[in-house]
Amino acid sequence: MTADSSLRPVRTSPLAGWDPALPPGLSAREVPFRTQLTLRAAPGGAAARAVAEYLGHPLPGPRTAHLDADVEVLWLGPDEWLLVAAPDRATELTTGLRAAIGDAFGSVTDTSAQRTVLALAGDLLPDVLAHGCALDLGPGGAPAGTCHTTLLAQAGVTLVVREAGPRQAWLVVRSSFAGYLAAWLTDACVEYGAG
Repeated sequence: MTADSSLRPVRTSPLAGWDPALPPGLSAREVPFRTQLTLRAAPGGAAARAVAEYLGHPLPGPRTAHLDADVEVLWLGPDEWLLVAAPDRATELTTGLRAAIGDAFGSVTDTSAQRTVLALAGDLLPDVLAHGCALDLGPGGAPAGTCHTTLLAQAGVTLVVREAGPRQAWLVVRSSFAGYLAAWLTDACVEYGAG
């Protein structure tokens, strides 16, 4: 028996077909298949400087994200960032970043299949997230560009505030937890008239 080379694997996102019943003050959708590269480098070191030059902007500092670029950069820890770009750019960016780093001490790893992104928006966003997150998401506590790795309903997420308030945010979550988080989000909206 030989394999049929005409059959190609079908790529399915963790929340394929998810169509939540949410209240009018909140919208949610999956942003699947984003290119996601994990960068490890010493802050201010040769590798970090080379990556910043390659990207055309500095790497963000603690609890912040650089969002107004072709390749967005999320701070994850003292020497770790997540670079997020359009789908199907992983090979191009990985090759370019590794060439830029050269022999400097740093690494770039394609982690695109590890996580998915939930895009949330609306006036109810801070109230709904407060049901499962201990962060201060009030008007002064969540300016645009804020980036926290935290727990939301006991699931590890990277919360990226895209519009102050927060009125728009991304939840970057491991694919294996995406279904659980989507179900929690729908349940957390029941008191606001969802469903």
